Amino acid sequence: MSKADAFAEAGKTAVLQNIHGTMEFLRKYPPFNQMEPGHLAYLVENCQLRFYSEGDCIISPDDGVVEHFYIIKQGRVHGQRPHSSKRGTDTTFEVIVGECFPMAALMGERATRTGHFAAEDTFCYLLSKPAFVKLVSKSAAFRDFAMRGVSSLLDLVNQQAQMRAVENLGEQYSLETRIGELALHHPVACRPTTPLPEAVGLMNETNVGSIVITDEKLHPLGIFTLRDLRRVIATGTTELSVPISNFMTHNPFYLPPDASAFDAAIAMTERHIAHVCIVEKGTLCGVISERDLFSLQRVDLVHLAQAISHADSVETLVIIRSRILQLVDNMLAHGASSTQITHIITLLNDHTVCRVIELAIEALGDPGISFTWLCFGSEGRREQTLHTDQDNGILFEAADAAEAAHIRGRLLPLAERINRDLDTCGFTLCRGNIMASNPQLCLSRLEWRRRFSTFVRESTPENLLSSTIYFDLRAVWGPSEGCEQLRSDMLEEVGGSRLFQRMMAENALRHRPPVGRFRDFVVTRKGDGKATLDLKVQGLTPFVDGARLLALGHGITACNTLDRLRQLVEKDIVDEKDGAAYEEAYQFIQQTRMQQHQQQARDGQPYSNRLDPDTLNHLDRRILRESFRQAQRLQSSLAVRYQL
Repeated sequence: MSKADAFAEAGKTAVLQNIHGTMEFLRKYPPFNQMEPGHLAYLVENCQLRFYSEGDCIISPDDGVVEHFYIIKQGRVHGQRPHSSKRGTDTTFEVIVGECFPMAALMGERATRTGHFAAEDTFCYLLSKPAFVKLVSKSAAFRDFAMRGVSSLLDLVNQQAQMRAVENLGEQYSLETRIGELALHHPVACRPTTPLPEAVGLMNETNVGSIVITDEKLHPLGIFTLRDLRRVIATGTTELSVPISNFMTHNPFYLPPDASAFDAAIAMTERHIAHVCIVEKGTLCGVISERDLFSLQRVDLVHLAQAISHADSVETLVIIRSRILQLVDNMLAHGASSTQITHIITLLNDHTVCRVIELAIEALGDPGISFTWLCFGSEGRREQTLHTDQDNGILFEAADAAEAAHIRGRLLPLAERINRDLDTCGFTLCRGNIMASNPQLCLSRLEWRRRFSTFVRESTPENLLSSTIYFDLRAVWGPSEGCEQLRSDMLEEVGGSRLFQRMMAENALRHRPPVGRFRDFVVTRKGDGKATLDLKVQGLTPFVDGARLLALGHGITACNTLDRLRQLVEKDIVDEKDGAAYEEAYQFIQQTRMQQHQQQARDGQPYSNRLDPDTLNHLDRRILRESFRQAQRLQSSLAVRYQL
């Protein structure tokens, strides 16, 4: 018997002597904790245990096609590749207890592309390739993990988060449900010539809140709702025998049957409508109402948005906005992703800002000047969570500096009132005074353009920091044309300055993800944040900064981080698989942050982005570490792209 065969036999014996203990060990970690007992037993019975001393090469690209599946029982393993531009190697990832490798190489029946080395004395369970293939065919849970890796574990995390939220609400519902499954499939419809009383009678007989007006081919021409009926009665119309077409809302908004409940909810909220037609190939096939979407919810998204938009005072807004916390709980229970929830929070915040502006104008009087309320930073990217402060400004048109100064003097008192009222509503005042009441942020479009140009041409540390805030901008209230022109000018300026892009890249590498070569997580060692890491600065910011840099450098107008990543993939600037991995990682970190904020709000604690990783379970900890690794990969790609 050869020495290698002797080692294998000894390792096999070691596992067989403690099958029960090995199974108990594996049940602590995904995906093994999702496998059926018989399948897990098969894995254990076909494993051997092997020891590697610190520094030993476990597998390398030179070994050829991978022949074993490895699970770490004790110790750590580093993945190392030759550095692309320097001598030596880079540690590209770390695998710790309960994790496995090299899945992609095994599934692809190829050699690994990365050397795997024992970072310390390490024990691994080894499963032979034939046994691995058989296990993939037998176990659905293991097959899902083998084919999708971290994505399958991320699904599991999301399911667990949803289950926890459902336990709080006692409800089952998904915002990803197709509206074709939720809608009234035989919508009440009539022709344009139908008299109003007859149409209302049909609505009453069928107990619905809307009737769709169609032509003979069921193409929707208009919609008439109970809200329209109230308007008709309020106007004192006496001649009711006229056709329904005189009172209908023309060209009703519609979605296809495959659209999600989330799509319908967003449409209702943005347009202040309570019904959405479902149209397939031009033909009406259903109607979905806000009641269909949220009848099970204790907090109604559409009603909440409408209540905000019609609040009669800032004090009323404060009361209404207190319900947003419960809405987020409901959305988590209904399967909403962190991206969907931040979109909703931002949308409700936009409604709040608009109403605060309207109330301030009512109180102080119309200044008689057309202006645009701009937002920057996370609000500009539509990535707001429950914890947010103010980053805003005002844009207006002026022919010269004198006119701009005059207009500014008229608008600043209004801006001060708006900033103060927003603070009352929970949008804390910006410590850096990035607010419209700051005269330096109440500017004409030409003044804004000169300021943005200064950021690019005079790349001081202060200007670089400012660009990371102001270059994520959008219009919340007022005309949007000036904002879009400003964005176009800014993209042209950034696209033409390779030096500024390189300095932005250096800036994007400042916030390093909190994972190290020798530890699971790198946490703060002292101070108030001792033994914690910062989910926002160390986790989300690398993705936000990287996506912004690449988007601005390639003329992409999108502001949202995920939209930027997707468009970068579409333009072949970022590899498709890399883009998908970045997106998953960003969403998981954002979701972890949001759940922490939710818990802090329930416990009456101040919001914080700092997390003690020891409070996480094995699955969440593993995905979070992998998510930080993806942030590292994005930063490494920027370093190579910009030769840093």
